[in-house]
Amino acid sequence: MAKQRNRGKPARRRDKKGGPGTGRRKPCPYCKDKVEQVDYKDTAVLRKFISEKGKIRSRRITGACRRHQSQVARAVKRARELALLPYVNEGGRDDVEREGGRGGRRGRD
Repeated sequence: MAKQRNRGKPARRRDKKGGPGTGRRKPCPYCKDKVEQVDYKDTAVLRKFISEKGKIRSRRITGACRRHQSQVARAVKRARELALLPYVNEGGRDDVEREGGRGGRRGRD
């Protein structure tokens, strides 16, 4: 005789736990505005794609599509060459040295 499960009880779905892989992807800001080409001279917009340390943020964080993310990376690099954007944060290295930074052996007696 076959076993019968949940006889009389309705089947319940398990609630999905909110982890890092849940939710929808952000829409690409350039596709949303129907922009064909990313402009390297638009530094205000390009700053949104750069972290505090000066690194280019990934697609996962920015929500840009593959096509526009590669254009953003190219535009950021071009803007850095023309000194429109900094390569690193102002005073980025000084903060690390003051707090001990990597190694941390300097200044200890």
